[in-house]
Amino acid sequence: MAKRTSEGTGRAPRRTDGLSRELIVRTAVEILDGGGERALTLRELTVRLSTGYGAVYHYVADKGDLLAAATEDVVAGVVSGAVAEAGTDPRTALRRLAVGLFDATDAHPWVGAELSRQPWRPALLDFFESIGRLLDALDVPDGARVDAAGTLVNYVLGVAAQNAAHARLRADRGTDRETFLTEASDRWAQVDPGRYPFVHAAARQLGEHDDRRQFLVGVDVFLAGISAQSRNATADPSA
Repeated sequence: MAKRTSEGTGRAPRRTDGLSRELIVRTAVEILDGGGERALTLRELTVRLSTGYGAVYHYVADKGDLLAAATEDVVAGVVSGAVAEAGTDPRTALRRLAVGLFDATDAHPWVGAELSRQPWRPALLDFFESIGRLLDALDVPDGARVDAAGTLVNYVLGVAAQNAAHARLRADRGTDRETFLTEASDRWAQVDPGRYPFVHAAARQLGEHDDRRQFLVGVDVFLAGISAQSRNATADPSA
């Protein structure tokens, strides 16, 4: 039997302020950041919010809907922030958009996993649309614009998914990034340098490399290629 209080029941007190979708999503983000997708349950959410299942279901359909909403909230901040900060320079905006999503998935590894899982959700559609508009501003030819946008999106999502997988692996092992990279670089250093000369040499840098800087190198390579393609199209309109 539940222990009775002065109010006649042993249940946890329900919240008296208003519940909103924004508050639910914000709380879900906190749970996800603290323990990953496994930690996000509707039971945990109701406990954090001091409310019941019915109140939560009024705003979200299920855990999948909640995870998608949390992802869209994070990505929306990336898209609006990158375009606003970059002003009218589309190259700067593209670079900030890409690195903005990298930073978001680095801070919230579950975002990268969710974007790859459901590419039809508004979060990824908004990101893809923003890239397409910026490529248009850079005068990328119509025929090449979709391929160019897809290339950049796939690069960003590929890195995001890899980071998410590494974060899950480190969590399962109970280790940190530095230890994980040290182990990987030690294993690379043990390969046969006659067969893998480049890998063997790269082992020295693997344990100390900066993920963000390396990611930006890839974005700059993409932008250089876009600029070259646009110049070629201008020089030869029939190409």
